[in-house]
Amino acid sequence: MFPLNTVLFPGMQLKLHIFEPRYKTLINQQIEENKPFGVVLIRHGAEIGNQDTVPFDVGCTADIGKVQRLPLGRMNIVTTGHRRFRINAIDRSQPYLVGDVDFFMPEEDRPGVIKVYSKVLRPLLLRYLDILSSASDAHFDPEQLPRQPRAIAQIGSIILQADNLQKQELLSIDSLSNLLTTLVDIYRLETMLLKVRLSPPGEDFNIGHFSRN
Repeated sequence: MFPLNTVLFPGMQLKLHIFEPRYKTLINQQIEENKPFGVVLIRHGAEIGNQDTVPFDVGCTADIGKVQRLPLGRMNIVTTGHRRFRINAIDRSQPYLVGDVDFFMPEEDRPGVIKVYSKVLRPLLLRYLDILSSASDAHFDPEQLPRQPRAIAQIGSIILQADNLQKQELLSIDSLSNLLTTLVDIYRLETMLLKVRLSPPGEDFNIGHFSRN
């Protein structure tokens, strides 16, 4: 496993520069065997040179795509997140962490809730992306945003500009309905806050009525 200060989601692209000997060994082995490796967010410890790093219990596998070989055995690699996993136990006898894991994906548990909240989430994501695009003069094609509930939840998790702890919470949710409802709550707030942050100085912004309580 590869402990990082990054949360990887299924479908998310992650670029890595590999230079530590233990991770050069790990990546070369996975390339040779055509296998993914696990990416886990660091709970305690450091990315570099720390043998006692403690990761969070839930991570995501990374499929290795492009590999650029560099001098001294270093590499630049492009990976894509694939499967969530939950760690049962960690073996520290190798130079890198090895985990005994169970794979899982958010369960499609409440079809009615999933259907409703996926339809609510999509326009919130469109608004969020529209605000970001306006601030950066970038162009986003709304037709690129999927409509299928699992796919829209996946995109919502990936593009959210949030701290790692909040992203880790999203990665750990094992219910698709709970993931969608959580994302709707987050994006309702984040869209409003983002618009406030990006508004020109002195511009009035209506955020609705506050209760007197």
